[in-house]
Amino acid sequence: MSNTTNGYYIVLISVHGLIRGDDLELGRDADTGGQTKYVVELTRALAERPEVDRVDLLTRKVVDPKVSSDYAKPIEQLSEKARIVRIECGEDRYIPKEELWDYLDTFSDNSLILLHGEERLPSIIHSHYADAGYVGTRLSHQLAIPLVHTGHSLGRSKRKQLLASGVKRDEIETTYAMSRRIEAEESILGVASRVITSTRQEIEEQYGLYDCYQPNKMRVVPPGTDLEKFYPAGGNENSSNIALELRRFFDMPDKPIILALSRPDPRKNIVTLIEAYGASPPLQEAANLVIIAGNRDDIRDMEDGAQEVLSNILLTIDQFDLYGKIAYPKHHRPDEVPLLYRLTALSKGVFINPALTEPFGLTLIEAAACGVPIIATEDGGPIDIIGNCHNGHLIDPLDREAMADILLKTLTDPDGWKEFCDNGIRGVRRHYAWQAHAEKYLDIIRPLVEQTEPLHRMTLQRRPGLYRNQAIFTDLDQNLMGDREALAEFLELIRQHQKKITFGIATGRRLDTALSALRQYKIPQPDVLISSLGTEIHYAPNLTKDMVWAKHINHLWNPRAVRAILDELPGLKLQEKVCQGQFKISYYIDPTVAPDMHDIRHMLQQQDQAVNTIFAFGQYLDVVPVRASKGLALRWCAEQLSIPLENILTAGGSGADEDMMRGNTLAVIVANRHHEELSELADIKRIYFAQRNCAAGIIEAMHHYSFFDIGRTS
Repeated sequence: MSNTTNGYYIVLISVHGLIRGDDLELGRDADTGGQTKYVVELTRALAERPEVDRVDLLTRKVVDPKVSSDYAKPIEQLSEKARIVRIECGEDRYIPKEELWDYLDTFSDNSLILLHGEERLPSIIHSHYADAGYVGTRLSHQLAIPLVHTGHSLGRSKRKQLLASGVKRDEIETTYAMSRRIEAEESILGVASRVITSTRQEIEEQYGLYDCYQPNKMRVVPPGTDLEKFYPAGGNENSSNIALELRRFFDMPDKPIILALSRPDPRKNIVTLIEAYGASPPLQEAANLVIIAGNRDDIRDMEDGAQEVLSNILLTIDQFDLYGKIAYPKHHRPDEVPLLYRLTALSKGVFINPALTEPFGLTLIEAAACGVPIIATEDGGPIDIIGNCHNGHLIDPLDREAMADILLKTLTDPDGWKEFCDNGIRGVRRHYAWQAHAEKYLDIIRPLVEQTEPLHRMTLQRRPGLYRNQAIFTDLDQNLMGDREALAEFLELIRQHQKKITFGIATGRRLDTALSALRQYKIPQPDVLISSLGTEIHYAPNLTKDMVWAKHINHLWNPRAVRAILDELPGLKLQEKVCQGQFKISYYIDPTVAPDMHDIRHMLQQQDQAVNTIFAFGQYLDVVPVRASKGLALRWCAEQLSIPLENILTAGGSGADEDMMRGNTLAVIVANRHHEELSELADIKRIYFAQRNCAAGIIEAMHHYSFFDIGRTS
């Protein structure tokens, strides 16, 4: 038996979910999503290539009356050269992927029997997700065939998202088999000859957390898009139902359209786009704005995050009196999405993705395929897309004025608009069509199959545990901003130790202004971002908000009552709106006129307001819920991430940082501190007063504590 003939025999493995050639049940459950569509489309696209003889997609055979009998068929022919092969996997019934781990050895053994029964061995095995990677690793060893792997999502990132959603550590292990998954992913990364990702950011920010991270083996191949659905406008789109739905919103419906399309998630930053539009009369004169933010019947029935976003959208529309200029339809069908892009193109409009973070950006490719210029956040996938297609502009998603200026510039430059339109259509066909995807894919596997490229494997060292067991949490303004040279040195140390150390920032700034500062100082997104004085927690890589923390600190919080008490006091003045938050009330305080802090706290307590009051820099007073502060948020994160407080180095410089540094953590107070507020901490053993300013003071403390050696003995 041989694995060498004139053409390639490619075996793809995707174990979980429900996979068939047509009518995929996308969204049926968490296991039947984009991955199932991707592997079927990849199978078809590869089989169309002349250098490929055959493609088999191995998946799990499911015999269950609760699902279609299609999933029980051993063989499903997709084309002359492509088929789905369903393998018995220990138990017939349809079960979620988290319960499959005990059956994967059976799947592997049955796959081996199948492959040994074929006329030739595969040229390559390509596994999808950790469960298939486990199988692919075994088959690669047994058959001496190169393994290619695509993760689709990773356990270390998923664990953070689950923690942020309120799932407890023990439940994550028992329900999601997270330790087994991460162990499998480490083994896969150690064995795979190639790892295929969608973006460069995915390589650095997600795979970079693994002990077996080998970037030299990783290649970016963006997923393909369906050009039979997404294509340039033909002119008859204006009579569609969705076109009529949009027109009812507008006073002047024939203006160009600025289209934004996303789910109602705070990270999608839709409200900032509306604020940018609302603050720019020239932009309102030039174009109408269309916001497609999911489907809704009654906002009050939606989950809290979506409810907050949609409520803020409506409030912002009202604030700027944008009625007649902005459309926000309640419903749209999936098949109307291509029509929305084509309507935008017909109007000579633009598509904008203002998200705070964007791992890939499939909507950008879809819009470009329909001939719409794109404007997108300067983060993640959009950098690659616009770099490849040259069909739009990157923006800082938090700079409202610049966002409006770039939108206006694009809309009022007919020649530039046409160039972006044409570039996008050509660029998608070249870089993001399924055939382009298959061509890039084959370029990657060809040297492996033909053994023309030696594999250079790094010397890998596994850490004792699955998770990082140390952390650094630092303030932003006092500690990281002020000495760019020291900051660069500090960030390099963090990068070198990213596999064992969680990097966190705890700031009094709101999320948007904190992210703006990170961009300004070129600080990578931290693993944990605590903002608004400990009232919000977000986790990398996608700024996942810890909603359980938000519910936890809402206890006894009555901001109207607090303001009613404090607004009457002399020497207090509310700070600007940008400084306020859902769980933070911020004042300027003149200590020469206002009551002292003890009296203010006593006054609030007397009127049954259980809150934390924080005095900083001699001029700021912040009031937050009694369960919230930087220190309490840090300890919440430490518990969620299973990091002992003794293994955490905290860094601060003002009174707002005090409770973060007290207790069992190691701490450093940088030299450029606010002396009076932190003077009481001078005699505490585990608090180090640095001689140097800003990030240089943190580095000094790292050496003082021999911080990088702590995890070896803990």
